[in-house]
Amino acid sequence: MTDRITAGLSPYTDAADVVEAHDLAGRTAIVTGGATGIGIETVRALAAAGAEVTIAVRNRASGEAAAAQINAQLGADRASVGLLDLSDLSTVVAFASAWGDKPLNMLINNAGVMACPQTYTADDLEMQIGTNHFGHFLLGVGLARALMNGAEDGRSARLVSLSSLGHRRSAINWDDPHYRTRPYEKWEAYGQSKTANALFAVGFNERFHDLGVTANAVMPGGIMTPLQRHLPREEMIAMGWMNDEGVVAQGFKTPAQGASTSVWAAVGDELEGVGGLYLENLAQALPWGVEPMSGVMPYALDPEGAERLWALSEETTGVKL
Repeated sequence: MTDRITAGLSPYTDAADVVEAHDLAGRTAIVTGGATGIGIETVRALAAAGAEVTIAVRNRASGEAAAAQINAQLGADRASVGLLDLSDLSTVVAFASAWGDKPLNMLINNAGVMACPQTYTADDLEMQIGTNHFGHFLLGVGLARALMNGAEDGRSARLVSLSSLGHRRSAINWDDPHYRTRPYEKWEAYGQSKTANALFAVGFNERFHDLGVTANAVMPGGIMTPLQRHLPREEMIAMGWMNDEGVVAQGFKTPAQGASTSVWAAVGDELEGVGGLYLENLAQALPWGVEPMSGVMPYALDPEGAERLWALSEETTGVKL
């Protein structure tokens, strides 16, 4: 891949260093799940560079605490909170309606659920793909006009869709995405949802690139955050994520390092006007298998798969462009 796009930085660079040279004064951003983990570090970095950032969360108290912490640190009120529960599509509609057509420069679909027991959303969708993809699909479509209004001369508005290395575990099961008839397997379900996140970026970019909005998928890396809430300690030890004493394995990133590729996707000059990519370690990902345990599977960037998922998403959410 001779024309591979990179930030030219170490994969372990903090998000604050990625955004350091950027002046985001007067620009707006929404970060879903921005109260904890890599989400709060994404908010912190963007707000420190001058952006007005809305933390979109289902737990308002948690969001208010995160916003207060960041605003106190900056000495300026740049972080605010909006109520959004991606597992309940009615709240997604309400959030997008409340935002309206106000210019939006960056939408970072960061929130997610991983390897949870078999449960279903308020709209009877399997919890992982329902939250991670369908909720974010409806949000992105609902804010599309705002993103178009956020595009400026010489500078696109950007949607960032967080995927995962876990996408390798499963493509989309078109026959039964919600496990109505097949046995549930939590990691397969997570992988399917993360493949959907990557395909959503491909589909969104295809529709809005010429209207000034680009979209890319991001693999943030291995980070210990509340995302692991459903995983027993014994399982994480068995997978090699930590040792018996709870020491995290070498190669894992801090939350600030894990937020760096999301922030680069949102502001990086190297990505201006570029979309439909899968990014990891502050670079365009190589194909899966070129390097150990990294890269993107071909089905996660497949244009036909993206179109098929878009049609399914419109049917599922009842929202059509």
